Amino acid sequence: MPQPRIMFYHDGRHPLIYMYEPPMRKEEYEAGVNELVGTPVEALMFCLGDGRTVLHDTKVGELWGHNVEKWPHLIFRRAHQNARDLIDEGHDPLRLICDRAHAKGMLVYPTLLVQQGRGDRSEDVRCSNFRFDNAHLEIGARGDVDTDFPGLTCLDFKHEEVREERFALIEETLNNYSVDGFELQLNYSPYYFHPDEVDAGREIMTAWIRRVYEAVKQSAGERELAIRIPASLEGCMQVGLDVRAWLQQGIVDVIIGQTFSGPELLDSTTDFRPLVAAAQGTNCRVHAAIQSHVDSDRLGEATIEMIRAAACNYWAQGVDGLYLAHWFGNWPYQASFYEKLRELPHPEIMAPKDKFYYVPTETGRYPKPVTEPGIAMTLPAALSVNNPTGMQFTISDDLPRWHGVGRVHEVLLRIRIMNTTEVDRMRFQLNGVDLPDSLRRKINEMYRMSAPRYRTGSGYWFIYRLDVKHWPQKGENTLQVTLLRREPDVIPQIYVRDVELEIKYLMGQNFHRGQDADLGPYDHSGL
Repeated sequence: MPQPRIMFYHDGRHPLIYMYEPPMRKEEYEAGVNELVGTPVEALMFCLGDGRTVLHDTKVGELWGHNVEKWPHLIFRRAHQNARDLIDEGHDPLRLICDRAHAKGMLVYPTLLVQQGRGDRSEDVRCSNFRFDNAHLEIGARGDVDTDFPGLTCLDFKHEEVREERFALIEETLNNYSVDGFELQLNYSPYYFHPDEVDAGREIMTAWIRRVYEAVKQSAGERELAIRIPASLEGCMQVGLDVRAWLQQGIVDVIIGQTFSGPELLDSTTDFRPLVAAAQGTNCRVHAAIQSHVDSDRLGEATIEMIRAAACNYWAQGVDGLYLAHWFGNWPYQASFYEKLRELPHPEIMAPKDKFYYVPTETGRYPKPVTEPGIAMTLPAALSVNNPTGMQFTISDDLPRWHGVGRVHEVLLRIRIMNTTEVDRMRFQLNGVDLPDSLRRKINEMYRMSAPRYRTGSGYWFIYRLDVKHWPQKGENTLQVTLLRREPDVIPQIYVRDVELEIKYLMGQNFHRGQDADLGPYDHSGL
């Protein structure tokens, strides 16, 4: 079986079973595959519903919504209707996806959301009776866990009943469907044991992973086990996932590192090198999860320049492939979506093309984005007088190389400082070198009447059009901001909210850039 480099996560819900009016037709459900045909996507990672319940014809698990009489959520009701109608018509939804994908030369790895909390029975209509009837199997069941602990109502994997219930659903899928592998999504709610029992839990989880791996291999020798985890190995250890042991014991074929899984945010700064190093000398491949959502005050989904920046950073770290997570926010898919997909497997093609790097920061839907265990955000970063504040970012661009052949058009560094005034004074340094005022433009956004998506607080943009002497270097870079003077009668905390780097290229030496302003108002497309 070929080893896919580009995997695409399809949650089976948002761009599919939620969208179509009941009764959903076979051809409509097959759109989950059809929309990716002809792209570089080699493997479809297809989610099995909610994880606690599923959206296919299970005999050992529970169908989404089978236990609901009154629906407080119409879209969840629609998902149940469409799944039920397809099954009653003899069209098992998961079998439709498998058959259609194979007909079009695409691999299928069903994805199980292994862990998730539980809500109230009257509202949590995606939940299973197993979960409702077995609250004593939850991490917080003893009543000695802080109520703020995010895994409070998640299943405690120390219980054999929990591991058996999860395994039965996996085994059924492997035995009854023509799949090419299986994915365990362990990063959805990455909490598996009581906080005081994590050390003992690691061996329990490793044994369970081994059992799943053996089931995958026994069902068909070329099938693969893929596991999605927090990108930090230390963070994984903190929640009972001993990834190094899995690699050493050879019980996983593909490890997928991911950050910002909850807010689903694109992050070009993720460091996958520890995962790559841990997998060296093993038969396990490392994939980097790349997301598409930005959710800034100016932009919802990432531009192609942002996708290139993240993808090239990931390829430069030696990963074996990319895992496209949560790209369904682009649905219905238009030309711009397919344009992003086309270049992804080819870092050498993306190398001399425009890129837009940024450091993750506050967003609209998630003002304080949640990170995985072991991961921390660097922005926002508070400033205080005469106390230098540093922020790191990484780029993959070899600017001296492309400058040598006349391809670099412009390099722009943007820093947004919030709660600053017109008389505050700051010093900006990139890799220890002062950025001169002669390269800077300052933009006043202390007050905005409106914004493309949502309004942020008061602030100023400091934008540097960097010359060759002040360019960032390939690899890691450090931006340092020092507050030199602060207006004494101002109370709000001054802080760095945004750091962005935009690199623009020419198609060739002395080439134009579309409607180049230096050429005047005429149409030069034929030049």
